[in-house]
Amino acid sequence: MNSYELVTAITALAVSIAQDYPDNTELDVLGSIFVQPGETLETIALQRELEENRRVPPAGRPGVSE
Repeated sequence: MNSYELVTAITALAVSIAQDYPDNTELDVLGSIFVQPGETLETIALQRELEENRRVPPAGRPGVSE
């Protein structure tokens, strides 16, 4: 699946969910439920990247001996 297909599928899912929840308050709660795991996954990925970068210092960085 390419990036355009992914965005299209996500949009279709959102529209389908919205049609089933006419109450905006419920829809807001559902939206926040979907956002929270995404933000948490992003935090985990960034933390992993940070840890990896700490293990392998960039070449040519002042003060770093090889």
